[in-house]
Amino acid sequence: MKKGKILVVYFSHAGENYSVGNIKVGNTKLVADEIARVTGADTFEIVAEKSYDMPYSALIKLAREETRQGELPAFKGSVENIEQYDTVFIGGPIWWGTYPRVMFTFFKSYDLNGKTIIPFTTHEGSGLANTVEDLKKSYPSAKVVNAFSIYGHEAQSDLSKVDEWLDKQGYTK
Repeated sequence: MKKGKILVVYFSHAGENYSVGNIKVGNTKLVADEIARVTGADTFEIVAEKSYDMPYSALIKLAREETRQGELPAFKGSVENIEQYDTVFIGGPIWWGTYPRVMFTFFKSYDLNGKTIIPFTTHEGSGLANTVEDLKKSYPSAKVVNAFSIYGHEAQSDLSKVDEWLDKQGYTK
């Protein structure tokens, strides 16, 4: 597999999470950091301008409303020279059947067509949900391949499944 220069783009939610309780490091960040460690990739964390630091019950209501309204929440920072990357891992938790809406703001902000996109998710039962289809809609000329999902509670305790997935794709330590 031609890998070229690699970027890991992700959104992660610390604080109160379903199944794992109140965590200091979000499940998706743990996976993103492992991907970067194994592949030598650069990383960009999508950090929303608005706060998602709230009890889980309030968070799921807000996420549902953002999804219903098609909201595109702003995020902080930017990726310099995105054209230099050949492969982009894109990861996030599953909120209402897909990535959190702030990630769609990123998708509208950066053209990843022509690149290899490798989706990954953390979840507690939703798997990949609609993330692959949503990425293909956002980037119809990208090559979306080798999607991966892991339970959040597993990401908190054992990243060996991430390593196995990367190894199967030709990324070795």
